[in-house]
Amino acid sequence: MNKIFWAADSTVQTNDYTTYPQTGIGQVFPLFIKKEYCVENHAKNGRSTKSFIDEGRLQAIEEKIGAGDFLFIQFGHNDEKKEDPTRYTEPFSSYMDNLETFIKVARDHSAYPVLITPLERRCFRDDKHLGLGAHSDYVAAMKQTAEKNNVPLVDLYSMSRMELKKAGEEASRNWYMYFPKGAYWNRQEKSEDNTHLRHEGAVRFASLIAKGLHELGGIYGKMLLDGIEFE
Repeated sequence: MNKIFWAADSTVQTNDYTTYPQTGIGQVFPLFIKKEYCVENHAKNGRSTKSFIDEGRLQAIEEKIGAGDFLFIQFGHNDEKKEDPTRYTEPFSSYMDNLETFIKVARDHSAYPVLITPLERRCFRDDKHLGLGAHSDYVAAMKQTAEKNNVPLVDLYSMSRMELKKAGEEASRNWYMYFPKGAYWNRQEKSEDNTHLRHEGAVRFASLIAKGLHELGGIYGKMLLDGIEFE
């Protein structure tokens, strides 16, 4: 059985009841793949490329990954945090270096690395217009890394921005952990969470990754269920 290892942050992680209804993309991705593939989701809340490596999480993947497996690499949200030296990376230097470390781990074990640009936040300026967000340099750096190392890339950043623009500010609240004050599931003081996903959002954005894999074709499209229709 081929395995899909996911190295990423909270937008991808598998959640349990203690964080319900938060849902990660990696948690729902099995909805889109054939039974002979399985997901090993190593994504963890708050991690950047730097902290993921420093905490031994990439090493844990390296100990398991093998020939014919896939390593999905999706970071950016926490690499941006200049105030935290344990996580921050410079987009066009240390971030790219770290991405190449992930790529090398996959290739050293005859596995297939896939770079996935970070999911956009709900960064609306008003009801209809999406702001610039904070990922642009990291998206550009990941694209450069993909080109330099001849690694396939799924541009979730661009696709998610398109989906957010189509949905608009109000409708897209249902995709994220965005709750009115006093809502039962709002366990934090901040109710307007524009980063973490609910089930509907996780499925929607997982479908965009599936679409990207379908467009790559070959071994990447082969893992997807037959009969999925993409817009």
